[in-house]
Amino acid sequence: MYKGLVACRAGMGSSMLLKIKVEQVISEQKMDLQVEHGNLDSLVGFNGDVVITMEDVAHEIANQVPYAIGIRNIMDKEEIKAKLDEFFNSKK
Repeated sequence: MYKGLVACRAGMGSSMLLKIKVEQVISEQKMDLQVEHGNLDSLVGFNGDVVITMEDVAHEIANQVPYAIGIRNIMDKEEIKAKLDEFFNSKK
């Protein structure tokens, strides 16, 4: 089971909505990923496999995490699925 963090700068509305959409995709696709929610301060001590965030934030944190996924449209489950698929394919 992979471990992920869904985060944004403040850890408030946008990342919580993104977490809900990510969990829907994980459930629908039966992906082997468990996600938690937080803000960018949650990166300190994070020992998971992937951070899922907004596209602009992903570019900023790419060097700080094992794998960063940047989502442009947090309501687009197809985009989320495609980027999660890329993550899982990188682990093969």
